[in-house]
Amino acid sequence: ARQQIADVIGAKKEEIYFTAGGSESDNWALKATFEAYKAKGNHIITTKIEHHAILHTAEYLEKRGFEVTYVDVDEDGKVKLDDLKAAIRPTTILISVMFANNEIGTIQPIKEIGEIAHEHGILFHTDAVQAFGQLPINVDECHIDMLSASGHKFNGPKGIGIMYIRTGVKIRSFIH
Repeated sequence: ARQQIADVIGAKKEEIYFTAGGSESDNWALKATFEAYKAKGNHIITTKIEHHAILHTAEYLEKRGFEVTYVDVDEDGKVKLDDLKAAIRPTTILISVMFANNEIGTIQPIKEIGEIAHEHGILFHTDAVQAFGQLPINVDECHIDMLSASGHKFNGPKGIGIMYIRTGVKIRSFIH
C-alpha cells in the first residue's frame, strides 16, 4: 500500500506515513514543522480559504508565539502569487496551501507556489485531500515537501490518512 501511494505522487515508499485522516496529517505538518524549525523562524504563510484542519492549527500555533500570514485569493479563489511572495519574511519556515478547494473547487497553482517556496528555502506543504487520485501530482515537479491526503476521498476506508514527508525534512512523529 505504501508503494502504491508513493507511485501515485512520484515519491519513495519510505516517505509515506499513514495517519488517522487528512486532518491529522495537516496538524502533523504544521505542528511538527513549528517544533523542528522554530530556531530558524516563527512564520507560516497560508491562505484565508484553507480547510479548518489548517486554519485551526494555525490559530493554535499563533497562541504559542508563531506568526501566521493569511494570504487573500482572487475572485476565482486562486492564491495571489504576488501577495504570497510579498508575505515572505526571513523568519518564514512554511507555506501551506490547499491543492484543490473543497468548497469551490479551485485548483491552486501548486507548481508555482512550490517554486516560490523552494527559491526561498521555505518548506512547502499542501493539503491534497480533494486532489489526491483526482489530479496528477508529482511531488518533485511541484517542489512539495509535505502532502496530506485522506483515504475515504479515493474509495479507501474512513479513518485512514496519508502524510508524505520528503526525505531530509526534519519533522518527527507525534508518537514517542
